[in-house]
Amino acid sequence: QVQLVESGGGLVQAGGSLRLSCAASGRTCRGYAMGWFRQAPGREREFVAAISWTGARISYADSAKGRFTISRDNAKNTVYLQMNSLKPEDTAVYYCAGDSNAQTKIRIGISEREYNVWGQGTQVTVSS
Repeated sequence: QVQLVESGGGLVQAGGSLRLSCAASGRTCRGYAMGWFRQAPGREREFVAAISWTGARISYADSAKGRFTISRDNAKNTVYLQMNSLKPEDTAVYYCAGDSNAQTKIRIGISEREYNVWGQGTQVTVSS
């Protein structure tokens, strides 16, 4: 069983930056696609970004394009989400997720239903 632990959340002013990390432990996550999702109060969890095992395929939500960058270091079993030019509407709990079936799929998953391993989340609050 793979466990995912997010870190790096916090309080930041609008226009600032944060770097989220997601460390995997337990069984290997070799081959997993990894994604970031977020959930704001009173809203459904939504896709933010995803990256394939090799990093060759990356997908972003429209809200993240141009501001967020997803990356991974497989040697460290860690996935990152660099968030720049943060806005108050980016305030949410950010979740890291893994798709252990990614290598059987044509495209990288952008739906939370496609991910079967989840972290506990890290709070990101952007003040105006």
